[in-house]
Amino acid sequence: QVQVVESGGGEVQPGGSLRLSCTASGSIVGLYGMGWYRQAPGRQRELVAVSFSGGNSNYADSVKGRFTISRDNSKNTVYLQMNSLKPEDTALYSCFADVQTTPMYRDDYWGQGTQVTVSS
Repeated sequence: QVQVVESGGGEVQPGGSLRLSCTASGSIVGLYGMGWYRQAPGRQRELVAVSFSGGNSNYADSVKGRFTISRDNSKNTVYLQMNSLKPEDTALYSCFADVQTTPMYRDDYWGQGTQVTVSS
């Protein structure tokens, strides 16, 4: 019913930049929070950034000042601009969307994930 598709991952050198995109589509009555988690091997999953439908956003302390989340509500799309990337940012980045599909049902939907590798 709802598809979440990410794009934009890849490999970059330390100090470089990448921009991730995530689009939700399907039976969407309401779209609330959209954002990104990441998980590296041997580490816990971490909430990187989230954009709320009211316009606010939150960031993990580890990415504040380097990452910026933005949102285009007309396209049901959220973007994550990642600057000054560090090797410790290497992880699988997964997008989620908090979606209402019927007046009585609301749930989180997930993309497949996109790999970000920061290496020299």
